[in-house]
Amino acid sequence: MRIATVGDNCIDYYENLHTGYPGGNPVNVAVYLKRLGVEASYIGFVGNDDYGKILTEALSQKGVDISHVSVKEGSTAVTQVELVNGERVFGEYDEGVMADFMLTEDDLHFLSEHDLIVSGIWGKIEGRLPELKSLGNLIAFDFATKLEDPIKEAAIPYVDYAFFAAEEETDDLLHFMVTEKAKGPKVVIVTLGENGSIAYDGDFHRFGIVPCEVRDSMGAGDSYIAGFLKAVIEGHPIPYAMEQGARNSSVTLSYVGAW
Repeated sequence: MRIATVGDNCIDYYENLHTGYPGGNPVNVAVYLKRLGVEASYIGFVGNDDYGKILTEALSQKGVDISHVSVKEGSTAVTQVELVNGERVFGEYDEGVMADFMLTEDDLHFLSEHDLIVSGIWGKIEGRLPELKSLGNLIAFDFATKLEDPIKEAAIPYVDYAFFAAEEETDDLLHFMVTEKAKGPKVVIVTLGENGSIAYDGDFHRFGIVPCEVRDSMGAGDSYIAGFLKAVIEGHPIPYAMEQGARNSSVTLSYVGAW
């Protein structure tokens, strides 16, 4: 099994801790997949600054394939984060060189060699999804809390595993999941934080949480995605995949920083 993640990266800088950690949805998912024993690649832009070096060296140390990470003149993306009672509170975001991210033909060929491609709402590849889909790739996409974003409408017809985030189950949310699945995905999954998760593949499935001491919620959703995807690609049923997502998330919740 070989999975590629594509798009945004950043340094999550915790002002109250005076510390920065490598992060970004696709970056995190790649690291968590490696933690689970899956071969993972990451494609994105980093700046030719110290943060770019920190990010690429950290990914390399984790065993993620960074052969298609491009170093560009400029700054690596930075997200300001504050930790309040274990919950992350996002501040300013400087996109840096990722503002100009785009896939090359060589990147597309590289991606075609993977079993699954993972990106998200800030990944800047929604316009290339039709092409990637035509190459036969399975595609997972994290829409986060952006249930009505225009990018969602552009991307979702080409997505196999569509991930969203919300706070609690409601009738409107269930209706939304049914509506979105009808647009193309095999499965629509919504993570609900401490309320567990729901998945819809024609039937609704629910799973709670794996109890743990929460030190930092950064990366919890990305960990869920990694655990879920590994399980479904291996052929396991959706309820088992949801459990594996929750178990992987509980590991990440127990320490500070995404990884």
